[in-house]
Amino acid sequence: MVLIKEFRVVLPCSVQEYQVGQLYSVAEASKNETGGGEGIEVLKNEPYEKDGEKGQYTHKIYHLKSKVPAFVRMIAPEGSLVFHEKAWNAYPYCRTIVTNEYMKDDFFIKIETWHKPDLGTLENVHGLDPNTWKTVEVVHIDIADRSQVEPADYKADEDPALFQSVKTKRGPLGPNWKKELASNPDCPQMCAYKLVTIKFKWWGLQSKVENFIQKQEKRIFTNFHRQLFCWIDKWIDLTMEDIRRMEDETQKELETLRNQGQVRGTSAASDE
Repeated sequence: MVLIKEFRVVLPCSVQEYQVGQLYSVAEASKNETGGGEGIEVLKNEPYEKDGEKGQYTHKIYHLKSKVPAFVRMIAPEGSLVFHEKAWNAYPYCRTIVTNEYMKDDFFIKIETWHKPDLGTLENVHGLDPNTWKTVEVVHIDIADRSQVEPADYKADEDPALFQSVKTKRGPLGPNWKKELASNPDCPQMCAYKLVTIKFKWWGLQSKVENFIQKQEKRIFTNFHRQLFCWIDKWIDLTMEDIRRMEDETQKELETLRNQGQVRGTSAASDE
């Protein structure tokens, strides 16, 4: 058995703008997760082309023992809490698979994302068979709704309900911001449809861990997209060439951070 949910994140930006914003924000958030022997190690970041699909391939290793729930840490062998993330970014479609060498075929997280120029109204955008689609819970994330943010994660300077972009004049996002977007076709709009499939086969812990991971994915998606919007003035003018150069610099910085000091922050990186 696997547990599948689809998270829909609506944003006041275009699909084209989001491509740069997402990559910028992933690089920045990765730095906040790294230090003190833990964090993110980038093994590969290179173009790929396979079966008619082309884009950017990344392979990362997550050394994040302190972020794993205590009930797993207590029974997991030393060295088993290392996770491999392989991502194929064929934007506007992206696919990410997280595995663990210790659990092998008994564990994976698969995140498939379609970025569409709408307000989250498309059904079964990933083309699942009807019987599978019936089992999928759809979760709507509102980046301006503070009640969807864990109290420990809240930062006023990353609150879309308070932030206004100097460069684009977008924001602050009021309670009815999605309706306002819908009534104004001139405003950029998009939705990230994130299908998350989780398998954790461990007797006595399967349901508990699968639900924990889905809850964490929602938390990551919520915090990440709130940051992305509030960082818009930092990335709106960047090109893809700027992003690739930044990723190279970040890869080197992550290696330095991971080998020294303490973890810089607690806000989690995105999936792709």
